[in-house]
Amino acid sequence: MDRLDFIDTRFGTANHYHFSQGNCLPLTGVPFGMHYLSVETSQDRGAWWFHPDDHSFSGIRLTHQPSPWVGDFATVTFLPVSGPLTKGDVFHNQTSYRPKEAAFQPHLLEIFSQRHRILTRATAAAYSFHCDFSFDNGKAGLIIHNPGKSSWQVTADGKTILGCVQNITDCQDKDLAMFVYLQFSSPVLKKLIGEDLSPKSLDDCSKTSFTYLQFADDLKHLELRAAASFISFDQSQLNWQRDFPRSFEKSLEHSRKEWLSYLSRIDIKDKDFDKVKAYYQHFYRALLFPQRWYEITAAGQAIHYNTTSQRPVAGKYYTNNGFWDTYKSVYPLLSLIAPEIYADILEGLLSAYQDTNYLPKWLSPDERGLMPGTLVDAVIADGAVKGIRKDLMPELLEAMLATANTDSQGTGYGRKGNQDYQELGYLPNSYQESVNQTQDYAYSDFCIGQVAATLGKIQLSSQYHTRSLNYRHLVDTHTGYLNSKDRQGQWRCDFNPIHWGQDYTEGSYYQNGFAFYHDILGYIRLIGGKAAFAKRLEELCNHEPVFDVHSYGFEIHEMSELAAQDFGQIAISNQPSFHLPYLYHYIGQPQYSQLILKNLLSHAFTDTGYPGDEDNGSMSAWYLLNSLGLYPVTPGTGQYLIGIPTVDQGNPLSAKRQYYPNQLPG
Repeated sequence: MDRLDFIDTRFGTANHYHFSQGNCLPLTGVPFGMHYLSVETSQDRGAWWFHPDDHSFSGIRLTHQPSPWVGDFATVTFLPVSGPLTKGDVFHNQTSYRPKEAAFQPHLLEIFSQRHRILTRATAAAYSFHCDFSFDNGKAGLIIHNPGKSSWQVTADGKTILGCVQNITDCQDKDLAMFVYLQFSSPVLKKLIGEDLSPKSLDDCSKTSFTYLQFADDLKHLELRAAASFISFDQSQLNWQRDFPRSFEKSLEHSRKEWLSYLSRIDIKDKDFDKVKAYYQHFYRALLFPQRWYEITAAGQAIHYNTTSQRPVAGKYYTNNGFWDTYKSVYPLLSLIAPEIYADILEGLLSAYQDTNYLPKWLSPDERGLMPGTLVDAVIADGAVKGIRKDLMPELLEAMLATANTDSQGTGYGRKGNQDYQELGYLPNSYQESVNQTQDYAYSDFCIGQVAATLGKIQLSSQYHTRSLNYRHLVDTHTGYLNSKDRQGQWRCDFNPIHWGQDYTEGSYYQNGFAFYHDILGYIRLIGGKAAFAKRLEELCNHEPVFDVHSYGFEIHEMSELAAQDFGQIAISNQPSFHLPYLYHYIGQPQYSQLILKNLLSHAFTDTGYPGDEDNGSMSAWYLLNSLGLYPVTPGTGQYLIGIPTVDQGNPLSAKRQYYPNQLPG
């Protein structure tokens, strides 16, 4: 038994629109791959197209979905069938399967079709995927279906297909295409497309959302070897040639070795074997995102498709990541266990800036403009203070400065209301989420100061460290609360600490009023000292988990997830609360932090999923670090605070990698 045997990728996948236990998908591939495979079980639930309790199977889906709230792009599904088709749709051809008998592992999907009597096995590499179909009844066929349009041209040998998939949830390039090079082990004999199953010549290039490929009636075994590219058909073929031809077992072993090479970087031991299994279950999830969005040319050059200029350009690039979610946990973890990936991601951030003149906020595949702030700044600063990609830091600092001082002008890039923020020292409450935005801008300014300091730019560093105290404009020193102000400097008069939305993001003051990570001690002095802060923390921890829907107008899933747990107003179900247990450290009472952490780690995470949206590795990385007794409250400083380990032994560091010592705040 190896670490992969501990992992069932269905963990965290039992979700619906109104309540999240992770909002994850069962993804198979390799860590940080460009493409993943999953199982599609529903056609009528939108972005929630898999549920572990479903018994239906509508195919193996090539997916790039980072979250149901963002949606999928460049997706296509392969459904093996047996016998002639009577209708050209998925509903009349899908099948049932037995979830308890299926395999959902990081390197392998294995599904048996009860209706068609077909065993499907699938695995994937970074740019390719490999499916193996065994037909008990012969009469082999394959349905290819997708939202949007696709074309599938069979070449002269009958075994090779050139596919072009065009479907997108949102992108600068509305015609973004994925080029797919497929090769079957047996020739295609017939092709039908569309709802009316219109017969087409094999080399026909008609665009459709439904294609049926028919093989020999006596065929009992079929392999599909494929690679996909966002650059061109030639690049997809090059991606294919690097991985194939090889047997399915060799493809499976390749994926297995890739996973083990990362999973072995943290060695967990505990007398409770369930803890060990849970740890690696979370570890798998922390290694999926961000995904590659670059490919390697025949000359060995990294290139990516620039959706803004709509052409391939040089440089590495990573996508499917919201930095508001991931900067707090994913990147501090990667800096310890995979600094080489962190280094590549920093190069990708520079590519993103060169493509758009802004550093990214939420990429999928390009800028979605979601969530407050530009917290990618913390990713850069944490790399800078840890000595990762020193060579890129001068250019990355320029990118940080440009993004911090350019108004977004409603484009979704950069800082919203930046001109008002710089004039007033805070974002006025005429803007949504103004308290979160103000704190995030201030923290980003701190991160800019940190990067400047590593480059010896002392005056610039001092300037931005001073700017980082701007959040104090929103501290009501009479109450200690962070409240919003209008342009005239007047407090919001109907402030209520349990009001959700309006000035706060996915929460109320309680979850969002402590995001001044770089100046917690300064805030404590500002509101009257440790005793006053202790009173505020007691209120935070002991207040009932109640909420007022306020500006949302209805109960969003984050509210439901807060109320489902009994941890006061600490909503560990969402990222703004990740650091809240550690606030007791700053008044010399770490024992209370440890008590809270022990309860959260023991009770908030269940055998089936997470306390809320997992969000691209962020919640898994929080669990991993805190189980080891570490947490980086302030990324960009290199500090990891000491919590309470919940495993007997855990080494988060691969051999001879530098360790950045834990430091308690003074």
